[in-house]
Amino acid sequence: MLRLGILTLFIFLTGCSSGPQGVDCPGEVSTIYGRPMGQTNALIFDLVNAFTVSKDNVTVESGTLKSVDRFKYVPSAVTREGYYAQRLSNKQFRLINPHQDTQITWTCP
Repeated sequence: MLRLGILTLFIFLTGCSSGPQGVDCPGEVSTIYGRPMGQTNALIFDLVNAFTVSKDNVTVESGTLKSVDRFKYVPSAVTREGYYAQRLSNKQFRLINPHQDTQITWTCP
């Protein structure tokens, strides 16, 4: 009986302490004007009002995504690194680096 209680407590605590699950998503690298530059992939952690991109021990957090009207304007934010982060849809995320004229658009399964 004691084992069952400990097991139940362990399962409860494990379930409560789990964070958002990252999804491995392919990405298209291009110039800001759309000229293709290659492919990449990263783990995307979707937090609904924010997202995090993680690849090769580098993590970029979007910060809180905002939009005046989500039906007209893409929710976006500026990251601490100076990238422009956009949530294009429930499955598409973009980081734009204006200083290097590049953007990466990830489409998650």
